[in-house]
Amino acid sequence: MWNLIISTIAFFVAAWYFNRYLDEQGIAKGMTRGILVFLLALLVSWGVGEAVDWIQGSQPASQASGDLSQLVQTVSQSAE
Repeated sequence: MWNLIISTIAFFVAAWYFNRYLDEQGIAKGMTRGILVFLLALLVSWGVGEAVDWIQGSQPASQASGDLSQLVQTVSQSAE
């Protein structure tokens, strides 16, 4: 839960900061700049979320689901 809250806050702070920085650099506003700000803020938000998970001791999603072969086996059984 903390992951979602803190990473959302980090997203808006990073987006504000990157917008301000690009304004100071004189880069014109447009779709390309908007996408750049979104992607940079998304990366910061994701990194902060991973850091919160690491601090809390949560398992990453890739390890929490177990072995891939077990997942494939479960999916194939439910499809039958």
